[in-house]
Amino acid sequence: MSAALEIRITLAGAERVVAAGTTAGEALGADGRSVIAARIDGELRDLATEVAEGDVVEPVAIDSPDGRAILRHSTAHVMAQAVQEIFPDAKLGIGPPVENGFYYDFDVREPFTPDDLKRIEKRMREIVKQGQTFRRRPIGDDEARAELAAEPYKLELIGLKGGAAEAADGANVEVGGGQLTIYDNLDAKSGELCWKDLCRGPHLPSTRVIPAFKLMRSGGAYWRGSEKNPQLQRIYGTAWESREKQDEYLKLLEEAEKRDHRKLGAELDLFSFPDELGSGLPVFHPKGGVIRRVMEDYSRRRHEEAGYSFVNTPHITKENLYKISGHLDWYADGMFPPMELEGARYYLKPMNCPMHNLIFRARGRSYRELPLRLFEFGTVYRYEKSGVVHGLTRVRGLTQDDAHIYCTPEQMRDELKSLLRFVLDLLRDYGLDDFYLELSTKDPEKYVGSDEVWEEATETLREVAESENLELVLDPGGAAFYGPKISVQARDAIGRTWQMSTIQLDFNLPELFELEYQAADGTRKRPVKIHRALFGSIERFFGVLVEHYAGAFPPWLAPVQVVGIPIADAHVPYLQDVAKRLREEGIRVEVDESDDRMQKKIRNAQKAKVPYMLLAGDDDIAAGAVSFRYRSGEQKNGVPVEQAVAEIVDAVRRRVQV
Repeated sequence: MSAALEIRITLAGAERVVAAGTTAGEALGADGRSVIAARIDGELRDLATEVAEGDVVEPVAIDSPDGRAILRHSTAHVMAQAVQEIFPDAKLGIGPPVENGFYYDFDVREPFTPDDLKRIEKRMREIVKQGQTFRRRPIGDDEARAELAAEPYKLELIGLKGGAAEAADGANVEVGGGQLTIYDNLDAKSGELCWKDLCRGPHLPSTRVIPAFKLMRSGGAYWRGSEKNPQLQRIYGTAWESREKQDEYLKLLEEAEKRDHRKLGAELDLFSFPDELGSGLPVFHPKGGVIRRVMEDYSRRRHEEAGYSFVNTPHITKENLYKISGHLDWYADGMFPPMELEGARYYLKPMNCPMHNLIFRARGRSYRELPLRLFEFGTVYRYEKSGVVHGLTRVRGLTQDDAHIYCTPEQMRDELKSLLRFVLDLLRDYGLDDFYLELSTKDPEKYVGSDEVWEEATETLREVAESENLELVLDPGGAAFYGPKISVQARDAIGRTWQMSTIQLDFNLPELFELEYQAADGTRKRPVKIHRALFGSIERFFGVLVEHYAGAFPPWLAPVQVVGIPIADAHVPYLQDVAKRLREEGIRVEVDESDDRMQKKIRNAQKAKVPYMLLAGDDDIAAGAVSFRYRSGEQKNGVPVEQAVAEIVDAVRRRVQV
């Protein structure tokens, strides 16, 4: 082999010599099914990409996160091809991969029907079977405009090429790079063009590599996520590296549907969303109110024990407060429009932290007061887009269990470590115990303060996070504008991940608000500020718990902890006496005095997911006992009343599930 025809690359950590013109797939020995793409010098590329001198080449497996994203994006292209074959007038929007699947937006005359989705999916399977080849083709801007002249949304995306595309909803999958590219779907035998799309890639080698997919549903979606733009029709689908993995996911969805907090909230009479109030503004019914109060009361008690001071702040403020904090510069899109009152502009507050700064600044502070831990159940209002509002987990009016800790730089690390431990322990008390941590770093386009301050804050949080010996995942660019954060990610009973508590380290807002304390040497110094929301929002945490427990709350949180069920009307007074003894112990108990038969009363209690049922008949009364029935259907007969009361009280005090 001539030296001029050889190049050196790094493969699996070792240098290799390959022929010039070798593709990444050939270098990797990729079969195109288990390894479906390559990472070349850190960039995801097609297997057909020719490697160059000095390239570092790594395989991308189909079952890796990147591999699944490539699989799903390729499947989105197949879906769009099928749609345009069946509906020739359909105009293409955007089709990115998303968590567990993909979607594609279309401008069509009529919304898609379930029968339409069946036709589209059938055509997709035919395209997959044909084994069409995905081929990347660089193209100039003017050429792209000419070639895509019939696609108005694609023409708009061409104008977003580069950095501006990052701000467009999903546009970066198509025009996020410097060079525009089109992917052609080619007939495997003839090489004839079957379909094409503006896209960055990479893609699978061919459609035949798609192992398993399913179309899920369709719905309306505004172009690029803005209500000011036309509403398109979005089709959602899922795709997986094997049919077995897809079946697992579909079973998970089935279980998630049973646990949907919106459905259970209505069935258990916990909360509702009246149209008269507006989207994303829930009301809690008496039973939901009980759960919420118990959650809050326990949190308050734990915060008192941890040395927090309780504060309260108003729901609205003059705009200057959020000018000082920077929210009007960086967060205005998430705020409700201002109100004009007495010649001033007022905003509903989206954050509590600027008001807590005013409390700190209300008088002189000494180092002896620090750390000062301020805590508030503070209701805030955020203008979430209508398309993302979702039950209790994405609302427009939410109550944060918000804490802000002001401390000296010397106290910072110890305070953060104890704070993270406090957060994890309290989440465990509510029944969540499978965690990992996420470290969100500076958004290079959206921050205040110096790079040096950000670097110190980020490294401090990294050190604190690593001290808990939990998995730590990086979230590049995900920080708020004023400082990096640790997010506690919790897995629920069926393995889904929810973002729970956040801890943010902030050197910048104390500077903006000119906060000071008098140090031991008499000088004036800036405090460090730590932002912390434990639940995140009470509403969202409530929704997560409903789904985690499938509505069957542990006794300490259950709105009704015990139901007394008489075998006959004559046994009601006896159960009322038992109920009185339970209430004296702080237990929430009801006696079912309805005209229903006993078996119907038991079914009603089970449907309401009440943890304990106490049944009583003549024999029980004679023995001073009850029949002790659990939510599971298990029953113990002839349990002395004192023993039954003690068991219930113990379970509630220990916060165990039954």
